[in-house]
Amino acid sequence: MGRRAAALLAAVAATALLTTAATLTEPATAAPTRALACGDGSHQAEAVQSGGNWTARRGAGTVYTGTDMRAAVQAAVNSLTAGRTSKERVVVRGSGSIPAGSRISLPSYTALDVCGTINVTGSGSGDQAPVYSRGTRDIEVQNLKLTGTPLYGIFLRNVQNVVLGQIDMRLSRGLGVRIDNRGDTSQWTRNVRIDNVYVSGASSHAVETYGVDGLTIGTVTARNVGESGLLLNQTVNATVTKVDAENAGTGTGYAAFRMANRNGRIGGGYPTNIRVGEVVARGGGRGVFCVSESGGAVIDKVTLSQTGNNSVLIENCYNVSLAARSGTITGGGELRLAARSEFPNNRDITIQNLTVTNSAIRESPCGENTTFRNITRVNSSQSIC
Repeated sequence: MGRRAAALLAAVAATALLTTAATLTEPATAAPTRALACGDGSHQAEAVQSGGNWTARRGAGTVYTGTDMRAAVQAAVNSLTAGRTSKERVVVRGSGSIPAGSRISLPSYTALDVCGTINVTGSGSGDQAPVYSRGTRDIEVQNLKLTGTPLYGIFLRNVQNVVLGQIDMRLSRGLGVRIDNRGDTSQWTRNVRIDNVYVSGASSHAVETYGVDGLTIGTVTARNVGESGLLLNQTVNATVTKVDAENAGTGTGYAAFRMANRNGRIGGGYPTNIRVGEVVARGGGRGVFCVSESGGAVIDKVTLSQTGNNSVLIENCYNVSLAARSGTITGGGELRLAARSEFPNNRDITIQNLTVTNSAIRESPCGENTTFRNITRVNSSQSIC
């Protein structure tokens, strides 16, 4: 081998060694994974709008053609495999209207992805909702935009294994999301996950649960709703990242975040099982309201301002920690610990790490084992036991 060839081989070897060393010390960064857009990915059926017409298909077969959005979506849902034991997915491509007195009913093992807007018109009664399911399991609503006048935007009763993804409701009446077990109260609704819900204009609550065991919520955003932003009734083992409410329950006793009807009670006690990262309330009725033998709750952070009623009302509740990390109350109604005579008094309540400005703190009657610590008051009175 000539000197020139040997030098070339040596240079190539040195480059390979440097490349290997760089690979070992500086691993390549994987390309970021793109979140799927609405309608992306595989599906088993779809309802597609074209002009004023809708067509529902299962594979190559057409199962509906006509002008009725609700009928098209329901036909696509009904075309999925009978008796299935794993989820099948329906994609809706288009926008349209459905009557308030009607439903799109989801059977077990169904995922619905609505890439458009459903506008609910007229009036109705009962538990009608554009998205409805009862006595089912493994239900998923990946994307949903809703406008108009529903009784309920989403109504789920006695269900298991529920996922609600990106939900946007801009309403002029009704309740946003209701998930409960009131069809058979001997059975809990179980394992519910809600990623992000935005509700404005509802005449009732943005999100309400009753009889749920196992609840995980990302963010509930409520704007100008008639009652609570998030209301948990008789719900246990819940984790909520954030409630962000503006003008929720204005002129009422409802709250940005409310717990009621033995919420958090497990057996006969109140172990900590309700965990809330942050509650934000601007205006509206109350900021945080715990009532009717509820508890077992830790709220890490509160930012409450100019509430028309109490900024915080804790009434006949047990094992509640408010502002475990930090909190501010600015203006608006007082922070009040109270009790009704029909229930046992407050017990094991901790209020801490708060700055209260231009408001008041009051405890009456005295609870059992109440703790106030690290409270900064600015132009605010205090009357505690």
